Amino acid sequence: MLPAPPVLLESNLSHLPLLHRGKVRDLYAIDAHRLLIVTTDRISAFDVILPTPIPDKGRVLTAISRFWFDRTLNIVPNQLLADQSLDAIIPDPAERALLQGRTLVTKRLKALPIEAVVRGYLIGSGYKDYKTTGAVCGIALPVGLPLAAKLPEPLFTPATKAAVGDHDENIDFDTTIDLLGKPLAEQVRETAIRLYQEAADYALERGIIIADTKFEFGLDDQNQLYLIDEALTPDSSRFWPVDQYRVGISPPSYDKQFIRDWLETQDWDKTAPGPVIPPDIVTQTRARYLEAYQRLTGNTDLE
Repeated sequence: MLPAPPVLLESNLSHLPLLHRGKVRDLYAIDAHRLLIVTTDRISAFDVILPTPIPDKGRVLTAISRFWFDRTLNIVPNQLLADQSLDAIIPDPAERALLQGRTLVTKRLKALPIEAVVRGYLIGSGYKDYKTTGAVCGIALPVGLPLAAKLPEPLFTPATKAAVGDHDENIDFDTTIDLLGKPLAEQVRETAIRLYQEAADYALERGIIIADTKFEFGLDDQNQLYLIDEALTPDSSRFWPVDQYRVGISPPSYDKQFIRDWLETQDWDKTAPGPVIPPDIVTQTRARYLEAYQRLTGNTDLE
């Protein structure tokens, strides 16, 4: 394996216009039809970008997304273009080296204004909603379900997409219909649940429970639906080790829940700037991301 490229907290490409800098990804325009998505090593929690990067995180997220994009083409087309070479896009060899393993060349699509969340287990904001209302995003559930219980069937529980620094807001399906129209809302719901179910079944065979995940979708000029952004990564999902799963507790995870749990022990009001992450927490977080990648893909090295 080649030496790992340096940690990348923020990209600044000299030849492409920056369209958007998100919590983790920097989005550049290549031309009228193509985008370059650069996945950095930034990590966010409680909707705050933390000051400490996690080495290899961007490369792990990119590799896992590529894996799932390829695996789920039978369900829905995705944003990836066939030609992923950067040679003609990034003429500076030093800039290309910084981007090694952390870019996606994609179609320019119109993103839908929701996050398509699918839950297979009762955890996080879904559990809080259930404890208050007996339902999740307006979907009634049986009485007495404990924390981390497996749901009778996967639930589509969408959310609005918030700007960086703001909080996403769970919405019910009627609100989704208001935003998308009924045919598209139903298509997104069906597609998201199929994606989750196929991925959850596959991951379970490899020792990982996908408790929940979020997808993003976009449309082309012909209103064809595409899977965009990232797919089934430790940033967009809760990954639990099967052998440590217990009902009634929040299981240990391969995702950034480890960072959230550490942050809960800090004297921090969950507003920017976040606290600096100590080296031991960085190392353990990186190890969790790498293990998720290795278990899911079967690869031991990052390309």
